[in-house]
Amino acid sequence: MTKRKIINDPVYDGFLSIDDPLLLAVIDHPFFQRQRRIKQLGLTCLVYPGAMHTRFTHMLGALNLMCRALDVLRQKGVEITDDECRGAKLAILLHDVGHGPFSHTSEHVLADIAHEDITLRMMRQIDKELGGALQTAIAIFTNSYPKHFLHQLVSSQLDMDRLDYLGRDSFFTGVSEGIVGTDRIISMLNVHDDELVVDEKGIYSVEKFIISRRLMYWQVYMHKTVIAADNLLLAIIHRARQIDPSFFAFNPSSPDFLDCFAEVDDDDVMVAIKQFTHSKDPLLARLSSDLLCRRLPAIRIDNNNEVISRMTDELKSKFEHQHTLFPVTTGVLRNRSYDFDDLEIKVLYKDGRCLPISEASDQLDHHFLQKTVTKYFICFPKI
Repeated sequence: MTKRKIINDPVYDGFLSIDDPLLLAVIDHPFFQRQRRIKQLGLTCLVYPGAMHTRFTHMLGALNLMCRALDVLRQKGVEITDDECRGAKLAILLHDVGHGPFSHTSEHVLADIAHEDITLRMMRQIDKELGGALQTAIAIFTNSYPKHFLHQLVSSQLDMDRLDYLGRDSFFTGVSEGIVGTDRIISMLNVHDDELVVDEKGIYSVEKFIISRRLMYWQVYMHKTVIAADNLLLAIIHRARQIDPSFFAFNPSSPDFLDCFAEVDDDDVMVAIKQFTHSKDPLLARLSSDLLCRRLPAIRIDNNNEVISRMTDELKSKFEHQHTLFPVTTGVLRNRSYDFDDLEIKVLYKDGRCLPISEASDQLDHHFLQKTVTKYFICFPKI
C-alpha cells in the first residue's frame, strides 16, 4: 500500500497530498528537516510579529504550486513525462535547502559561498544517498536539462519560488500589497518554443505580481527596522569573531563542510547570543542583550550617499571612544523587481505572437521595469 502524507497549508486554504515515496524520503532527510528551524524572513518577526514561518513551509508551498503548474501545462498539451514531473517537483522542493541561519541575513557571512551553491552540494549528497534518484532534478535545477521551461518553473522571473514567497510572506506579515493572483497566473501558464509563457488573458495578473514584488521589498524585505536588526546581528557575529575567529565560521573547501554547516540553525545562533549577554567583553554583551530585548540601533536611509557619508564621519568621530556602544555601520539597498539581464516574462497571444511583458503591457513600460531604486543607510547607537 502506497504511503500518503496530507499536509495542511493555511496560505492556500487547502491540503498538499504527497504519495510519491521519493518525495517523502527527501522531505524526511535531515537536510530538509533542518529548514523547520530556519525562519523564512530572518529577523523580520521583530517588525511583523507574525512572520515566524520557516523555509520548510515555503519549500512545501512551492512544491504545491509546482504540482498545480505541471497539471495545467499537461492539460494544455505540453509534453512532460512522469520522470520530468518528478524531477521538477524535487528541484523546487529542494531549491532553498542550502539556506543558513536567518536565511539571507547570514549569506556569505558564516561561509563564503552562495546558498544556491550549498543547495546544489546538498542535492548531490542526497542523490548519492538515494542511489542517483535525483539526477533529473539536479539537471533541471542547474538548467542543464534539455527542456528549458522546466528550469523556468524553478528559477525565473515568474517561478513557483517567487509566487509562493510573495503570497506566504504577505499572509504572515499581514502586508496586503504582497497578495497576488497565484491561481490565475498558474492557470494562464503555457509553453512556447520551449519557454515558459503566460497566455494573454493573464497579463493583468502578471502586472500585479511585478508591482507587488516591488512594494514588498520596501515594506517587508528592506523595511528600515529589519535592516537595523540585521545589522545588529551581523555586528554581534563580527565582534564574536574578533574574540574567537572560529565562531560559526565554515570553510566551503573542507571535506566535512556540509555536515558542519547543516548542524547550525537559528536556534544555535540565538543560544550563543544568549550566552554572550554574560560575556566579559562589554561590547559583545551589550550588543547581544540589545538584540534579545529588541533594543535596535537607530537607522537613517537616504537617496543621497553624500548625506550618509557626512553622517558617518560625524557619528564615528562622536562615538570613536565609546566602545560599549553599537558600532556605526553603513550599506546600500537596491530594489529592482524586474531583471532585463534575465529572460523576460513573455505573453502568448491567440494569433501566435509572443511578446515580452515590457512590450505587451500598457502599465509596465520599459522605463518602469528597468528602474533600479538605490538607497543608502547608516546604523548608529541610540542615545
